[in-house]
Amino acid sequence: MKELYYSPLSKRYASKEMSYIFSEEKKFRTWRKLWFTLAECEKELGLNITDEQLEELKANIDNINYNIAEEKEKEIRHDVMSHVFAYGVQCPKAKGIIHLGATSCFVGDNTDLIIMKEALIIVKKKIINIIFELSKFALRHKSLPTLGFTHLQPAQLTTVGKRATLWIQDLIMDVEHINFIIDSLKLRGVKGTTGTQASFMELFDGDEDKVKELDTMLTKKIGFDKPFYVTGQTYPRKVDSYILDTLSQIAQSAYKFSNDIRLLQSMKEIEEPFEEQQVGSSAMAYKRNPMRCERISALSRYIIVNSLNPAITASTQWFERTLDDSANKRIAVPEGFLALDGVLNLYLNVCSNLVVYEKVIKSHIENELPFMATENILMEAVKRGGDRQDLHEKIRKHSMEAAKRVKIDGLDNDLIKRIIEDGSFNLTEEEIMNLIDGDRFIGRAPNQVIDFINEVVNPLLKENKDVLGVKVSINV
Repeated sequence: MKELYYSPLSKRYASKEMSYIFSEEKKFRTWRKLWFTLAECEKELGLNITDEQLEELKANIDNINYNIAEEKEKEIRHDVMSHVFAYGVQCPKAKGIIHLGATSCFVGDNTDLIIMKEALIIVKKKIINIIFELSKFALRHKSLPTLGFTHLQPAQLTTVGKRATLWIQDLIMDVEHINFIIDSLKLRGVKGTTGTQASFMELFDGDEDKVKELDTMLTKKIGFDKPFYVTGQTYPRKVDSYILDTLSQIAQSAYKFSNDIRLLQSMKEIEEPFEEQQVGSSAMAYKRNPMRCERISALSRYIIVNSLNPAITASTQWFERTLDDSANKRIAVPEGFLALDGVLNLYLNVCSNLVVYEKVIKSHIENELPFMATENILMEAVKRGGDRQDLHEKIRKHSMEAAKRVKIDGLDNDLIKRIIEDGSFNLTEEEIMNLIDGDRFIGRAPNQVIDFINEVVNPLLKENKDVLGVKVSINV
């Protein structure tokens, strides 16, 4: 329907897998799974619920009569009770025990926690695959010298592979944080309207042990280790805050990568993939714009800003609960995940197909390395009997003239030629050229890459080998 607005996150950027996690279908199926599990636990703990009622509930978990629920909601203006009613229409024998003792947050909040946990698992899976692709890239280019940059000014050499390990390290920190979040995430459980479990104490005739067991039993059946010990009406809204803060941290890592590639593409050293029929500009046909990395940057910026939403919501919950969280979190949480999914799809696409222009990289080194190599030349010339102070002054003057030639005249850097022709240094051309070989200026970079991949990356990949091989597609 072209006359209605559809979020570009689901239509243009996010995968079907992530979009389904936050769909109405997934939500309402999870509500029914929770209602069935609640009734099952209540029966096991002694309430008068029959196997026939449970079978009826179970048979209709995925068979949702949306038309009935939608019509009922127009009448009563309550989504949870509308779906309780619709479920009851399909389960006439069980309708009297659906939602027994529960409040709306039993399905609403527990579903949100289940969905966020599943979404985090998808996020982690994609990050692992990005790390895998970047690790191959890092090893392939571990010894390829390139200009390092500090303050965006040419600095000591590094290697293309070593720079990639910095991107990987950011992502590994993100995986460690995701693991902590997933492992520590708790279910709201079975707590009642203000978190006191009063309705369940009534159901079980004041048997506190059974009420506690109900909370624990349902939590484990749903796939969580523990419920929150205490809640108000909702699970603590700080959970949303630290989950979306985690998404922000991942977006920060992706943003850094995308900016680096955009800068490198401007320098014509490394490019994101560019398809044969792709158009870079409507006006300038020659252009190869880094549009995928630009989109990573754009969506990452949105995710980082969006993380402020749940932080404010958590700060402004009054006493046991206020409803000003609802409308906000319905937007902030799904869109944070959908946007990040789009980012990770792009990140995986780009890092799997990076194009490296070694000759351009080498030419940039040749323009800058003569200045960096002067200290090595000076030290070697002094070893041959030269006067350090005199030679230092000669290098200074030659450097100034060479810099003028580059910056003012737009010519190549002839500093080494000047030094070779200056007999004061007592070095042959071959000896000087050997001193300015780029491989002499990359330190331990190649072995740092090997050590990092072997000792840090490979154990992580081995631990998560079952999720390797993810394929993604990007729509535009």
